[in-house]
Amino acid sequence: MQLLRMFERPTPPAARFPAGRVGFAVGDIHGRSDCLAEMFDLLEARAEQETREGAAPVVIFLGDYVDRGPDSRGVLDLLLSGRPHGFERRYLKGNHEQAMLGFLDDPMEHRAWLLQGGAETLLSYGIQPPPPVGAREHDWIGVSQHLRARMPPEHFEFLTGLERYVELGDYAFVHAGVDVSRPLEQQTDEDLFWIRAPFLSGKRPFTHRVVHGHTPVERPHADHRRIAVDTGAYVSGTLTAARFEGDQVEFVSATRRTRG
Repeated sequence: MQLLRMFERPTPPAARFPAGRVGFAVGDIHGRSDCLAEMFDLLEARAEQETREGAAPVVIFLGDYVDRGPDSRGVLDLLLSGRPHGFERRYLKGNHEQAMLGFLDDPMEHRAWLLQGGAETLLSYGIQPPPPVGAREHDWIGVSQHLRARMPPEHFEFLTGLERYVELGDYAFVHAGVDVSRPLEQQTDEDLFWIRAPFLSGKRPFTHRVVHGHTPVERPHADHRRIAVDTGAYVSGTLTAARFEGDQVEFVSATRRTRG
C-alpha cells in the first residue's frame, strides 16, 4: 500500500476565484437574443445577493455572440444595453467575431464566413447574402460595404474592442481553449479562438483552470483542468453560465423554446 501511494498522482489543489468576489461565465450565444434576455433576467434577480462587501459580481461573456441564430444584431444591442444591471461586465472575442471582422476587412479572403453562420447575421441587419454559387467579386465587396454601413458604430467599436482572455484568480477565461505548452500571455489567436482536440483531449494540466465555450456539449462539463459551458443555444435553446465563488462551481441555465 505504501508503494502504491508513492506512485499515485497527487490531486491538484482546487482552483479558487478571487476572495470576496462572485463571478459568472456565459457560454456561446450565437444570435439567440431571446436566451440572452432570459439570462439577463436570471442574473439581475440575484445581483444583490451575489454582491460581497460592496464588490459587485462580475460576468464574463465567452464570445461567439453572432452567427447561426436569428438575431445577431439584437444580441449585440443587448450586450451594449448595460445589462445585466448590478454586474461588472467583461467580453471576450470568439472565432465568429474574428471571422465577421475579417469579412468586413477583406470579404473575398473571408467569404467562407457566410457558410459558418454569417448569412444569418447579414439577414439580421436586413442584408441579403450573395448567392453561394455564381457571386462575383464586386458582389462580395458590395455586401461587405453594405454591412459596414448598416452596422451601428457602437457595434463595430464593441467587436473591435473585445478581449482575448480574462484571468481571475486561478481561472483563465477564454473562448475555445489554450495550448498548454505556452503561458497564458503567449497564447495565439488561433489557439484562443479555434482550438479543439489538442486541448479538449489532453491530460496535461495548465497553469490555470480553463473556462471556455466554442465546442458544444449537451450538458456543462467540469473537471480539474477545464469547464465547458457552450450548450449550443442556437439549436438547443439553452444558454448556460457557470457561477464561481471560492473553490465552488455551479451552473445556471436560461432556456427558451427551440427555434422552428
